[in-house]
Amino acid sequence: MKKNSLRIVKIDKDKSLFNYEKKVLIKELVLDLKLGYFDFEKNKSQKVKFNLEVNYEDKKPSNDKDLKSIVNYAKIVRLIKKLVKNKHYNFLETLAEDVFDELFKDGRIDKISLQIEKLEIMKDCSAVGIQISKKRSHVKS
Repeated sequence: MKKNSLRIVKIDKDKSLFNYEKKVLIKELVLDLKLGYFDFEKNKSQKVKFNLEVNYEDKKPSNDKDLKSIVNYAKIVRLIKKLVKNKHYNFLETLAEDVFDELFKDGRIDKISLQIEKLEIMKDCSAVGIQISKKRSHVKS
């Protein structure tokens, strides 16, 4: 019978040897806003739902005493509210691009998946909307 030849590998306590893949989730953020191409959408607010997954990488664990050590979900929600308060968007796609532009200012963020739905625009549907994912290119020119 062959003897099992397992090697014991000691893991260094130096956390810099690890990479963390983290994801911030924001589910069903519902806002009342004026959004749309048609006149009736510009004059009356409607319920719009946002779902986001924000992927980011970090070389160190989160510091429990430092808010800057994480991608803060409350800051993301405030950012979306600010974007829709300060500008009228005709299309969900242009709103999505502005959300991407703002979030990718944080260099840790690698990928964003964003779903935006209008909840009251079509009586035959519970919602209509878009889903877009955008990933940072690591190619430097």
